[in-house]
Amino acid sequence: MPSALPLGLPAPADGVLPEHTANGANARNFGLYVHIPFCAVRCGYCDFNTYTATELGGGASQDEYAGTARQELTFAAGALSASGVPRRPMSTVFFGGGTPTLLPARDLAGILASAVELWGLVPGAEVTTEANPDSVTEESLQVLAAAGFTRVSFGMQSAVPHVLQVLDRTHSPERVPQAVEWARRAGLKVSIDLIYGTPGESMTDWRTSLETALSYGPDHVSAYALIIEEGTKLAGRIRRGEVPAIDDDDHADKYAVADEKLGAGGLHWYEVSNWALSVDDQCRHNLAYWKGDDWWGIGPGAHSHVGGVRWWNAKHPRAYAAALDAGSSPAAGREVLSARDRYVEDVMLRVRLREGLPTATLEPEGRRAVAGLIADRLVEPVDAFRGLVRLTDGGRLLADAVVRRLLPD
Repeated sequence: MPSALPLGLPAPADGVLPEHTANGANARNFGLYVHIPFCAVRCGYCDFNTYTATELGGGASQDEYAGTARQELTFAAGALSASGVPRRPMSTVFFGGGTPTLLPARDLAGILASAVELWGLVPGAEVTTEANPDSVTEESLQVLAAAGFTRVSFGMQSAVPHVLQVLDRTHSPERVPQAVEWARRAGLKVSIDLIYGTPGESMTDWRTSLETALSYGPDHVSAYALIIEEGTKLAGRIRRGEVPAIDDDDHADKYAVADEKLGAGGLHWYEVSNWALSVDDQCRHNLAYWKGDDWWGIGPGAHSHVGGVRWWNAKHPRAYAAALDAGSSPAAGREVLSARDRYVEDVMLRVRLREGLPTATLEPEGRRAVAGLIADRLVEPVDAFRGLVRLTDGGRLLADAVVRRLLPD
């Protein structure tokens, strides 16, 4: 089942934000995240806030979802205006889930059109949708491209049938190149998502997945180590001994192979789990998260952040829709980040970026830790002398440990 929402303060029904959120807003990018909480089948490893038709129950409908999302768009524009946050065109829009492309392409296009009507788009804005390879057609991708989408991220995960079976993925490997070709014909950039470390996946399997993904000529690849979340089907299978447990050393070895293969294929890491052909091919929406920009999250369970205030919506589509129908904010809670909170998050996220974390932004304890990180070959010495904390290849494997040393308390 989906993971629990965080605890927080009550969120006001009118959605109005504290006055300080307007400070410096024009210097921050503004993005939109649209959560589509529907999946045809729940994958065994997934604890995202998504629902299959049998899990939804009464009062929640895929057919009506686009209209509900547009209700929140209107609410968001009004709440930001009432908060004194200046209107800014969107730099990025990202449709995630779930499987956004389970909705008709015209519904996704309609949600985007409503958002553009409210805020506009900066020239050259990035507009992405996630998709399963078996949830698109050539025609649907053409509709999305014509509506203003610029990028599609396909959840390939693996090229090996027995690995896909363990993950409960529904597409066949043969469907991926067809979907990529359709996206190319529509003029969309293509990103491919991969998962490594699935129980039973050999190193040969992983190399096959990497080589196959590269053969499709993607602009961007994300490769994530499988994390076993409590309460998922896969966690239960491991607990019962039906499949082997995951292994941290196996993850590290497979990450190293991924970096080698992707680098040889012309893709360069810019964040620990992400590689792109060029700067223009990096996912700007995710970079906005990592750099602390502003975004509004539309949909059940979606998280938002504006000017140091973060909030999250009610999880279930039925409760989410009911709040909007009543004219109230769908937010279930929120938190106002302290200066310390923002500093900690900035270090945690920016240290993962290839561009590095400016040493000058660190507190004294963090600056003193840099010398030890150089000695342990976890950060690049030349960059450190230039005032940047940038991870070495080995440092990327131990990024969390680097963060703990930069944030000793």
